[in-house]
Amino acid sequence: MDIVSLPRFEQLVGEALDAVPDGLWEHFDNVVVLVEDRDEQEPELLGIYEGIPLTERDDYGGAMPDVIRIFRIPICEMCEDEQDLIDEVYITVVHEFAHHLGIDDDRLHELGWA
Repeated sequence: MDIVSLPRFEQLVGEALDAVPDGLWEHFDNVVVLVEDRDEQEPELLGIYEGIPLTERDDYGGAMPDVIRIFRIPICEMCEDEQDLIDEVYITVVHEFAHHLGIDDDRLHELGWA
């Protein structure tokens, strides 16, 4: 599949965020979601969570927001068509959101979100 435009990809990320169940949104605290082309150090990375998971926050007041980065180019490169892209964006958003909640990769694999 071709690399989709940045505005279209941002739209897909927004739609994926909108699809996160309402009950989980109450746990979305002090975190921003950014779309970037690619991670410079790990160019095949689809997304990354940078911050302090909710399960590890003690004295958290005044902290900078956590960041979820979703990488457009590697996601587009791995997808065969538009539906693949929509699905992979959603999976990546949920995966990184889970890290914000304190769920590690092993548990995500067990849950089928790897």
